[in-house]
Amino acid sequence: MEHRYVEYEDNGITLEGYFVTPGGSDLPLILVAHDWTGRRQYAIDKANEMAERGYAAFALDMYGKGVFGRDGDVEYNSSLMGPFAMDRVKLRQRVHAALTAGRAQPEVNGQRVAAIGYCFGGMCVLELARSGADVLGVVSVHGIFSPGEVANKPITSKVLCLHGHDDPMVPPEQVVAFEQEMTAAGADWQMHVYGATTHAFTNPGANNPDFGTVYSERANRRADRSTTDFFEEIFN
Repeated sequence: MEHRYVEYEDNGITLEGYFVTPGGSDLPLILVAHDWTGRRQYAIDKANEMAERGYAAFALDMYGKGVFGRDGDVEYNSSLMGPFAMDRVKLRQRVHAALTAGRAQPEVNGQRVAAIGYCFGGMCVLELARSGADVLGVVSVHGIFSPGEVANKPITSKVLCLHGHDDPMVPPEQVVAFEQEMTAAGADWQMHVYGATTHAFTNPGANNPDFGTVYSERANRRADRSTTDFFEEIFN
């Protein structure tokens, strides 16, 4: 695989994404949106997984070059994510900056783009869809469903959500509300819910039952298959 770090900007903030390909040109692009700890190794690993499947991947940066969260530091990580959760206009602008940067890479076919996000990143890719972005599909993996107050545009992206039923950060009533929102918007959406599964179930480093973040090998395997099928569908 071939990889490099790519600097780009949003509103005067320098950001640094990680771009990786299996080699070649005219490749479909998958944006990878990180969790609330920033564009750390977990996001890089997920981008590498996408490249191993034959896609170009761009692990975007929501916080700024060199700005990362801390394992187990809920207060600090919340301080990084919170301004974006509270201001969806700012969030959408930051994600669109990454979309522009990813599309600008010479190996990429800019008409064949999708996005996947984890936890906070799930919120990011869902806002990308809500903004009416011209991307083929988005995947939210144990993401945050609650909408902001900014007006939405017609959703043209296909939407896949992979969710743990016992996720304390997204209770069942929010799942139902999201499904109703997507239906009212006329979106092509799917919701895969895994029983006995909490938040962050794809992250092997998640092991905090009191906080509701626990890795599940079974749910991770099922989510991986669903993601693979989804991308094959939208790109073929």
